[in-house]
Amino acid sequence: MGDLVFTAFSGSHQDAIRKGFAARHPEDIWNMPYLPLDPADLGRSYESVVRVNSQSGKGGIAFLLERDYNLSLPRRLQIEFGQVVQRAMDATGKEMTAPMLWDLFEQEYVRANAPLRYVSHHWQDDEAPSAISTTLECNDTVLTREGRGNGPIDAFVAALDLGIRIYSYEERAIGHGSDADAIALIEIAADWLEGTIHGVGIHSSIVTASLLAVLSAVNRGLAGVSQKQRQQILP
Repeated sequence: MGDLVFTAFSGSHQDAIRKGFAARHPEDIWNMPYLPLDPADLGRSYESVVRVNSQSGKGGIAFLLERDYNLSLPRRLQIEFGQVVQRAMDATGKEMTAPMLWDLFEQEYVRANAPLRYVSHHWQDDEAPSAISTTLECNDTVLTREGRGNGPIDAFVAALDLGIRIYSYEERAIGHGSDADAIALIEIAADWLEGTIHGVGIHSSIVTASLLAVLSAVNRGLAGVSQKQRQQILP
Protein backbone atom coordinates (compact mmCIF):
# COMPACT_ATOMS: atom_id res chain seq x y z
CA MET A 1 0.00 0.00 0.00
CA GLY A 2 1.32 3.45 -0.89
CA ASP A 3 2.82 5.52 1.90
CA LEU A 4 0.53 8.48 1.12
CA VAL A 5 -2.75 6.61 0.65
CA PHE A 6 -4.19 8.03 3.90
CA THR A 7 -2.43 11.38 3.67
CA ALA A 8 -4.16 14.72 3.04
CA PHE A 9 -2.16 17.73 1.85
CA SER A 10 -5.04 19.95 0.71
CA GLY A 11 -5.95 22.62 3.25
CA SER A 12 -9.71 22.10 2.85
CA HIS A 13 -9.35 18.32 3.25
CA GLN A 14 -7.16 18.77 6.33
CA ASP A 15 -9.65 21.13 7.91
CA ALA A 16 -12.50 18.68 7.33
CA ILE A 17 -10.48 15.79 8.79
CA ARG A 18 -9.53 17.88 11.82
CA LYS A 19 -13.16 18.76 12.50
CA GLY A 20 -14.17 15.12 11.95
CA PHE A 21 -11.68 13.87 14.54
CA ALA A 22 -12.79 16.58 16.98
CA ALA A 23 -16.44 15.56 16.68
CA ARG A 24 -15.87 11.80 16.74
CA HIS A 25 -16.29 9.60 19.83
CA PRO A 26 -14.31 6.35 20.18
CA GLU A 27 -17.48 4.22 20.08
CA ASP A 28 -18.81 5.88 16.89
CA ILE A 29 -19.03 4.02 13.61
CA TRP A 30 -16.21 5.16 11.33
CA ASN A 31 -17.54 8.04 9.24
CA MET A 32 -14.76 10.50 8.54
CA PRO A 33 -14.52 13.02 5.69
CA TYR A 34 -11.93 12.02 3.04
CA LEU A 35 -11.05 8.86 5.00
CA PRO A 36 -13.38 6.07 3.84
CA LEU A 37 -11.44 3.49 5.89
CA ASP A 38 -10.01 3.65 9.38
CA PRO A 39 -6.21 3.47 8.90
CA ALA A 40 -5.97 1.43 12.11
CA ASP A 41 -8.04 -1.36 10.51
CA LEU A 42 -5.24 -1.84 7.99
CA GLY A 43 -2.42 -1.60 10.47
CA ARG A 44 -1.67 2.04 9.77
CA SER A 45 -1.39 4.88 12.26
CA TYR A 46 -2.90 8.36 12.20
CA GLU A 47 0.52 9.99 12.26
CA SER A 48 0.62 10.58 8.50
CA VAL A 49 -3.06 11.40 7.93
CA VAL A 50 -2.28 15.14 7.80
CA ARG A 51 1.02 16.53 6.52
CA VAL A 52 1.81 20.17 5.89
CA ASN A 53 3.31 21.42 2.62
CA SER A 54 2.79 24.41 0.33
CA GLN A 55 -0.75 23.20 -0.53
CA SER A 56 -1.84 23.11 3.08
CA GLY A 57 -3.82 25.72 4.96
CA LYS A 58 -4.44 26.65 8.54
CA GLY A 59 -6.52 23.49 9.10
CA GLY A 60 -3.57 21.12 8.74
CA ILE A 61 -1.34 23.27 10.92
CA ALA A 62 -4.01 23.48 13.61
CA PHE A 63 -4.61 19.72 13.41
CA LEU A 64 -0.95 18.81 14.03
CA LEU A 65 -0.46 21.30 16.88
CA GLU A 66 -3.66 20.17 18.58
CA ARG A 67 -2.95 16.46 18.10
CA ASP A 68 0.69 16.47 19.20
CA TYR A 69 0.92 19.45 21.57
CA ASN A 70 -2.62 19.88 22.91
CA LEU A 71 -2.56 23.42 21.52
CA SER A 72 -5.84 24.75 20.14
CA LEU A 73 -5.33 28.07 18.36
CA PRO A 74 -8.02 30.74 17.90
CA ARG A 75 -9.07 31.08 14.27
CA ARG A 76 -7.45 34.49 13.71
CA LEU A 77 -4.18 33.22 15.17
CA GLN A 78 -4.43 30.15 12.92
CA ILE A 79 -4.59 32.49 9.92
CA GLU A 80 -1.68 34.62 11.12
CA PHE A 81 0.55 31.67 11.99
CA GLY A 82 -0.41 29.99 8.70
CA GLN A 83 1.21 32.91 6.89
CA VAL A 84 4.35 32.48 8.99
CA VAL A 85 4.45 28.76 8.11
CA GLN A 86 3.89 29.49 4.41
CA ARG A 87 6.85 31.88 4.32
CA ALA A 88 9.05 29.28 6.01
CA MET A 89 8.03 26.57 3.53
CA ASP A 90 8.51 28.91 0.57
CA ALA A 91 12.06 29.52 1.80
CA THR A 92 12.93 25.83 2.27
CA GLY A 93 10.61 24.01 -0.16
CA LYS A 94 10.11 21.27 2.44
CA GLU A 95 7.18 19.78 4.30
CA MET A 96 6.83 20.68 7.96
CA THR A 97 6.35 18.09 10.67
CA ALA A 98 4.58 18.74 13.96
CA PRO A 99 7.89 19.29 15.86
CA MET A 100 9.01 21.73 13.15
CA LEU A 101 5.71 23.62 13.43
CA TRP A 102 6.02 23.78 17.21
CA ASP A 103 9.58 25.07 17.00
CA LEU A 104 8.52 27.72 14.49
CA PHE A 105 5.58 28.69 16.73
CA GLU A 106 7.88 29.08 19.74
CA GLN A 107 10.40 31.05 17.72
CA GLU A 108 7.77 33.39 16.26
CA TYR A 109 5.69 34.00 19.38
CA VAL A 110 7.03 32.56 22.63
CA ARG A 111 10.62 33.73 22.11
CA ALA A 112 9.63 37.22 20.90
CA ASN A 113 11.37 38.88 23.85
CA ALA A 114 13.14 41.90 22.35
CA PRO A 115 13.38 44.84 22.66
CA LEU A 116 11.14 44.52 25.75
CA ARG A 117 12.01 41.62 28.06
CA TYR A 118 10.05 40.60 31.14
CA VAL A 119 12.04 40.46 34.41
CA SER A 120 9.49 40.39 37.23
CA HIS A 121 6.20 41.77 38.47
CA HIS A 122 4.20 42.29 41.66
CA TRP A 123 0.44 42.34 41.38
CA GLN A 124 -1.91 43.57 44.10
CA ASP A 125 -5.58 42.65 43.71
CA ASP A 126 -6.79 43.36 47.24
CA GLU A 127 -8.41 46.61 46.17
CA ALA A 128 -10.01 48.05 43.03
CA PRO A 129 -8.58 48.95 40.64
CA SER A 130 -5.79 46.40 40.97
CA ALA A 131 -2.21 47.58 40.81
CA ILE A 132 0.88 46.12 39.19
CA SER A 133 4.55 46.96 39.51
CA THR A 134 6.73 45.44 36.83
CA THR A 135 10.41 45.37 35.98
CA LEU A 136 11.44 45.10 32.33
CA GLU A 137 14.59 45.37 30.26
CA CYS A 138 14.63 47.53 27.14
CA ASN A 139 17.84 47.66 25.11
CA ASP A 140 19.89 46.72 28.19
CA THR A 141 18.17 49.40 30.29
CA VAL A 142 16.20 48.31 33.35
CA LEU A 143 12.73 49.88 33.55
CA THR A 144 10.32 49.88 36.48
CA ARG A 145 6.72 50.71 35.64
CA GLU A 146 3.51 50.85 37.66
CA GLY A 147 -0.09 50.80 36.51
CA ARG A 148 -3.66 50.26 37.65
CA GLY A 149 -6.54 48.62 35.89
CA ASN A 150 -9.35 46.10 35.88
CA GLY A 151 -7.19 43.02 36.40
CA PRO A 152 -3.50 42.30 35.79
CA ILE A 153 -3.57 42.61 31.98
CA ASP A 154 -5.36 45.96 32.05
CA ALA A 155 -2.99 47.22 34.75
CA PHE A 156 0.03 45.97 32.79
CA VAL A 157 -1.12 47.70 29.60
CA ALA A 158 -1.50 50.91 31.60
CA ALA A 159 1.99 50.46 33.05
CA LEU A 160 3.53 49.98 29.59
CA ASP A 161 1.86 53.20 28.34
CA LEU A 162 2.41 52.26 24.68
CA GLY A 163 -1.08 53.04 23.44
CA ILE A 164 -2.04 49.40 22.90
CA ARG A 165 -5.56 47.98 23.13
CA ILE A 166 -6.53 44.39 23.84
CA TYR A 167 -8.56 43.03 20.92
CA SER A 168 -8.99 39.45 22.16
CA TYR A 169 -7.62 37.18 24.88
CA GLU A 170 -7.78 33.45 25.59
CA GLU A 171 -6.08 31.22 28.11
CA ARG A 172 -5.77 27.47 28.48
CA ALA A 173 -3.48 24.71 29.71
CA ILE A 174 -0.76 22.88 27.81
CA GLY A 175 -0.05 19.39 29.05
CA HIS A 176 -1.88 17.42 31.70
CA GLY A 177 -2.10 17.26 35.48
CA SER A 178 0.16 19.15 37.86
CA ASP A 179 2.87 19.58 35.20
CA ALA A 180 0.60 21.54 32.86
CA ASP A 181 1.71 25.05 31.93
CA ALA A 182 -0.63 27.94 31.25
CA ILE A 183 -0.68 29.48 27.78
CA ALA A 184 -2.06 32.94 27.12
CA LEU A 185 -3.05 33.95 23.58
CA ILE A 186 -3.60 37.64 23.02
CA GLU A 187 -4.39 39.93 20.10
CA ILE A 188 -3.62 43.65 20.36
CA ALA A 189 -4.22 46.78 18.35
CA ALA A 190 -2.48 50.17 18.46
CA ASP A 191 -2.38 53.36 16.41
CA TRP A 192 1.18 52.48 15.37
CA LEU A 193 0.13 49.02 14.13
CA GLU A 194 -1.48 48.11 10.84
CA GLY A 195 -4.41 45.97 11.89
CA THR A 196 -3.91 43.65 14.85
CA ILE A 197 -1.14 41.30 15.92
CA HIS A 198 -0.94 38.27 18.21
CA GLY A 199 1.30 37.39 21.12
CA VAL A 200 1.76 34.19 23.15
CA GLY A 201 3.05 33.58 26.66
CA ILE A 202 3.71 30.25 28.37
CA HIS A 203 4.39 29.96 32.11
CA SER A 204 3.33 27.94 35.13
CA SER A 205 1.50 31.08 36.33
CA ILE A 206 -1.39 32.29 34.16
CA VAL A 207 -0.78 35.91 35.25
CA THR A 208 2.86 35.74 34.18
CA ALA A 209 1.88 33.96 30.95
CA SER A 210 -0.56 36.80 30.23
CA LEU A 211 2.08 39.49 30.72
CA LEU A 212 4.51 37.56 28.52
CA ALA A 213 1.80 37.34 25.83
CA VAL A 214 1.33 41.11 25.87
CA LEU A 215 5.09 41.65 25.50
CA SER A 216 5.25 39.04 22.74
CA ALA A 217 2.61 40.93 20.74
CA VAL A 218 4.27 44.29 21.38
CA ASN A 219 7.70 43.02 20.36
CA ARG A 220 6.32 41.42 17.20
CA GLY A 221 4.57 44.65 16.35
CA LEU A 222 7.69 46.72 16.96
CA ALA A 223 9.64 44.45 14.61
CA GLY A 224 7.48 45.72 11.77
CA VAL A 225 8.00 49.46 12.25
CA SER A 226 10.94 51.66 11.32
CA GLN A 227 13.78 52.34 13.74
CA LYS A 228 12.74 55.99 13.98
CA GLN A 229 9.15 55.08 14.79
CA ARG A 230 10.30 52.50 17.32
CA GLN A 231 12.30 55.14 19.17
CA GLN A 232 9.20 57.31 19.36
CA ILE A 233 7.06 54.48 20.72
CA LEU A 234 9.42 53.01 23.32
CA PRO A 235 9.99 54.65 26.71
